[in-house]
Amino acid sequence: MIIRLMEKDEQPPWDLLLLADPSKDMVSGYLSDGITYIAESQDGISGVIVLLPKSPVTSEIINLAVKEDSQGKGIGKLLLQHAIDAAKKAGFKRIEIGTGNSSINQLAMYQKAGFRITGVDKEFFIRNYDKPIFENGIRCRDMIRLSMEI
Repeated sequence: MIIRLMEKDEQPPWDLLLLADPSKDMVSGYLSDGITYIAESQDGISGVIVLLPKSPVTSEIINLAVKEDSQGKGIGKLLLQHAIDAAKKAGFKRIEIGTGNSSINQLAMYQKAGFRITGVDKEFFIRNYDKPIFENGIRCRDMIRLSMEI
């Protein structure tokens, strides 16, 4: 498994990006400003992560997705660590991430990696998405915000 920078002229892995964020408009909006890394093996692309600079000291992981048949194999953890290392190398002092209240596995992974919950953006998914989102039998309503000093 290698993690590489997505080339500027490369077609984004839409199938993966839309797993993490079902709004193509929102994904398109941050892809142009973000730095995208791809997890790839001889079987093809299995994961993606997008790092978005927010300020001179803060960067945000705005999208992290792993193919459904590749989940549970540590690819998400590798991508997450790669983004943390890349942000640190670029001089950022803080990294942030947000996820839905229904994203139980993601919340666990982020906290195990060292992220701490810093806030809740209530009704984020109600305000920003036309269709209801459900995960783990729970309606995704609120954005759980986490951060880490790096």
